[in-house]
Amino acid sequence: MFILQLSEVHIIGAVIAFLLSVFIVPLVIYVSEKKGLMDAPGERKIHSHPIPRLGGVAVWLSTMLTFLFLVFLSYYPYGSYLSGILLGSTLMFLLGLIDDIYNLNAKFKLFIQIAVASIVFCLGIRIDDIYLPFGISFHLGYFSWFVTVGWIVGISNAVNFIDGIDGLAGSIICISSVTLGLIAAGMSSTGIVSPLIAFILAGAMLAFLTYNFNPAKIFMGDSGALFAGFLLATLSIVGVMQADSVAMWAPILILSVPIADITFSSVRRILKGSSPFVADSEHIHHRLLKAGLSQNKAVLVLTCFAVLCGIISVLLVNDSIIKYFIYAIVLGAVMLFLNFSARK
Repeated sequence: MFILQLSEVHIIGAVIAFLLSVFIVPLVIYVSEKKGLMDAPGERKIHSHPIPRLGGVAVWLSTMLTFLFLVFLSYYPYGSYLSGILLGSTLMFLLGLIDDIYNLNAKFKLFIQIAVASIVFCLGIRIDDIYLPFGISFHLGYFSWFVTVGWIVGISNAVNFIDGIDGLAGSIICISSVTLGLIAAGMSSTGIVSPLIAFILAGAMLAFLTYNFNPAKIFMGDSGALFAGFLLATLSIVGVMQADSVAMWAPILILSVPIADITFSSVRRILKGSSPFVADSEHIHHRLLKAGLSQNKAVLVLTCFAVLCGIISVLLVNDSIIKYFIYAIVLGAVMLFLNFSARK
């Protein structure tokens, strides 16, 4: 049964996260420039001058501080999945932060990601059942670990893969988190945890975007991409994939842009005889740039596709909340425009 259960805490969380991020991002830019924590130009890099790369610190701080503030206001979202989401996302953030500073080995990062996902699995965030059309379902049993860890690690890295041009990853994260939040809020089987954190993430990322669009003043780095990707993966599990219907497949459509990119990139590298962990400049966004599109136009194309996938997923799962999805997209665009104009 689908009944929209949005409450004031969802809106309050998104607004507080947005406002916090507006003030924290400039502070992170200042500290990064002072400490020399910059992303230097290189062969695979599009930017021509050093740019701060610790935007993930601002996103993580805004998200966590907002959550703590809501707890202080007595909006504590009790739920059995909360510890796994908060602990796992923080560990992913720290892994990305260390990588942003010290440039870790790709295989070592993958090992740590699997370990983090396994911890989260043990804390109860897992995909236990698969539902197919016509009422067909089956229990995964011992394969639940492989499917859950594969989904969490895969989506975390997929979001990181698309963070290659200014504003792209942040835009996809905003749209995906709003879509997941609305669908989760409309499902009677889910609690407040998934939609609340999804809207908080959307608010924090929306403010970050005003500093990340071309020409970017800051990058989110691995810390921000892995943190947001992990949240999208786990929130989709606890908020949507628990549904006892084909609605559990909606996250694949919602996250189709990063999923398609990481799939094609990995297959392409393997067919070329190289490791899927070796970075290159042939992602979907790179191909759009080579086709003659500017960074902003490439972002617009992929963002519009993500919005279309969001609309389709909402219509397939719960068509009664489509108006809220449209309201959220329009409001987000207006807030983004106003904040970007004020910054200029």
